[in-house]
Amino acid sequence: MTFYIFLFILGLSIGSFLNVLIDRLSIGESIMGRSHCDHCRHQLGVLDLIPIFSFIFLNRRCRYCAKKISFIYPFVELITGMSFVFSWFYLPLDTSSRIIFLGIASCLIVIFFADFKYQVIPDDIQVAFILFTVTFLLIKGVTASVFLDHILAAFLLMFAILSIFLLTRGRGMGFGDVKLGFTIGLLLGLKSGFLSLYFAFVIGAIIGLFMIFLRKKHLKSKIAFGPFLVTGIIIMLFWQ
Repeated sequence: MTFYIFLFILGLSIGSFLNVLIDRLSIGESIMGRSHCDHCRHQLGVLDLIPIFSFIFLNRRCRYCAKKISFIYPFVELITGMSFVFSWFYLPLDTSSRIIFLGIASCLIVIFFADFKYQVIPDDIQVAFILFTVTFLLIKGVTASVFLDHILAAFLLMFAILSIFLLTRGRGMGFGDVKLGFTIGLLLGLKSGFLSLYFAFVIGAIIGLFMIFLRKKHLKSKIAFGPFLVTGIIIMLFWQ
């Protein structure tokens, strides 16, 4: 139990850093330097940066300008902590593979929320996702033939999404989704990769229709597809 509490607290702390990556990588800002308020740009102190606690302690407002802080920040911290504990407990992996998988989980969280907030999937996190995936496959000890199958799957899924991108002239999917398709195939393989796309399209269609029904969107509205791709990946990772 003590270990899982430690893992959850570690996840909260890393989630705080993931918030920095989500915001700064998406707008092309350096991840170096002190954290600051999104509104007044004032540098934040130690008491402003304690995961979850600071959000509650400050009553969801910046200490310096009193502007409201988005619920997304503590949610990312909380979901990171929970995903760390759940992944470690649930996945039948050795310790090294579990550690690398936490890196994959972190990349998926950044991709999900960066696309959700800014409708962009930063290239830097895409590269990190590929590196974690390759390391994960190698540590698991996949054979050379299986690794080549995963590379083939990566290109096939990428071209499948690229076809949609070209046919819709970028309105159906962004080019970040095309690049993400490569890593989906690399991580999951051909069958599971295409199943993850299937789940992504089904979930995306359901939520899209629901948003139209609520008049939050209309038929020509652009909706970030990255979160649905991430959801499809997560379903297949735990289904496998």
